[in-house]
Amino acid sequence: MHDPSLLLDVLFLLLAAILVVPLFQALRIPAVLGYLVAGAILGPHTPGPVVDLAVPQVLSEFGVVFLLFAIGLELPVSRLRAMRHYIFGLGLMQVGLTSAAIGTAAWMLGLAPEASMIIGGMLAFSSTATVLKLLVERGETVARFGRISVAVLIFQDLAVVPLLTLLPLLADPDASIPLALALAGVKAVAAILLIMLLGRFVVRPAYRFIASAGNPELFTATNLFVVLAVGWLTAEAGMSMALGAFLAGMLLADTAYRHQVEADIEPFRGLLLGLFFMTVGMSLDLPAMLEEAQAIAALTAALLVGKSLLLFLLCRLSGLGVATSLRIGLLLSQGGEFAFVLIGKAVGLAVLDGHTGLLLSSSVALSMAVTPAIGALAQRLAQAMEARMGAEAFGIETSDLKSHVLIAGYGRVGKAVARLLTEHDIPYVALDLEPQRIAAARADGLPVYYGDASQASVLRAAGIERARAAVITLNRPEASQRAVEAIHDAAPSLPIIARAHDLGQSATLVEAGASAIVPETMEASLQLAGLVLRSAGIDAAAIESSLKSCRDGNYGALAELARKD
Repeated sequence: MHDPSLLLDVLFLLLAAILVVPLFQALRIPAVLGYLVAGAILGPHTPGPVVDLAVPQVLSEFGVVFLLFAIGLELPVSRLRAMRHYIFGLGLMQVGLTSAAIGTAAWMLGLAPEASMIIGGMLAFSSTATVLKLLVERGETVARFGRISVAVLIFQDLAVVPLLTLLPLLADPDASIPLALALAGVKAVAAILLIMLLGRFVVRPAYRFIASAGNPELFTATNLFVVLAVGWLTAEAGMSMALGAFLAGMLLADTAYRHQVEADIEPFRGLLLGLFFMTVGMSLDLPAMLEEAQAIAALTAALLVGKSLLLFLLCRLSGLGVATSLRIGLLLSQGGEFAFVLIGKAVGLAVLDGHTGLLLSSSVALSMAVTPAIGALAQRLAQAMEARMGAEAFGIETSDLKSHVLIAGYGRVGKAVARLLTEHDIPYVALDLEPQRIAAARADGLPVYYGDASQASVLRAAGIERARAAVITLNRPEASQRAVEAIHDAAPSLPIIARAHDLGQSATLVEAGASAIVPETMEASLQLAGLVLRSAGIDAAAIESSLKSCRDGNYGALAELARKD
């Protein structure tokens, strides 16, 4: 080691994270705030050890890159297509109107038009890293408001491209802004098309070859290379590395390697993302912030209130429910990590003065720091609203869902089915008539709604015509039969898997239109018999063969009845 001070800086960073973050988590304070505090402790503006910001700042940028890659893995093209209304509709309106509103306010406060334009653009963005980390920690990425929040964040990342291109042009009075933006747009489209072609004809075949080698280290190295190479390609095209990483993740989202890739990059993502938040904390000039505390607090409050109110109104105009709009508006009200990059470049190009840059960076950092508390507040307000008004109409909540599974009944069996669907990233909508059960599920952000699955209007609201299958887990035979009949009438070709108590009820459900039946008493007896045979030393293959023969014999009549029907 040629530079012992570098090793010492690394040790201080690790020690601060080890001591502070677990303490915050033990106090049930989100880890994001712990990383910010740990970074502030090691910054040049607080007593104690000071870590050189240069090295961790370079590494921390990759935290956002890996985070966007992981998000891309969760968004195959089919899901992105389903979200296009919110990405290019709500996302575009949010960025455009928020930029215009904040820019106009800055201009009215006496700032130059160029500075006002940049301020409006940079403050329109939200913190992808902060919001997504909160959603992942709470398991809310599959919730309605979580999916729409991700859609808006995706468009914000796309919008960074023209703003980064615009910034140096504003500093050069002789530059042609329309021509430069058009050139940047052409480069962006070309880079995206090139990435898609490389993914189809190079990356996927390469993964098949690497996977066949059976070398875990080589597979991990391939993942890192793909993320960094695609990020470099988009950076060379004038876009952000984070956008390239997101596209790289999308390339692999529909492949069989997705889950292994996600597991391999998880340690890198978590560590580098934590380092990113620490560098944000280290950059905070606490003495200067204390001197301008009132101005920073006022600016932060105006940012949080203004953005949340505007986004709430846009969500309502987009047809979203009140509680969902409230959660999205509050969750995306903070400033974003790209603001720090833009502020630094703007100050360096003299588009912004140093004092304005300090106020803006401090306000953005403060807004990111309070985001966990705002997210918790949004959750409580939404829950209280739904408890008072009832669950929002799930016709609105599920309007963008396609290829989902409808679960009729969210009792013990329904919960087990929903849990397995979630593990395999298959969306679902569950209907139940037990208010307490529904309230508990809604409190956890789960798509469980009050509704009778035997009513055609309820089935239409749940998107039965867009579903891939229906599962009937109701405990009462009459209710199960009515639900199967209604679903079969509403969607005759839809697969319907139903739970039955015995073979007698199974035949009834098949006549009603069920595609497959699972008789509980028969399955329980077969499982018990299998355990007895195993304890008697019978070979596992022989046991499975016997169970299969028994199932075929008992279910044969049901299958024949279903074919005749």
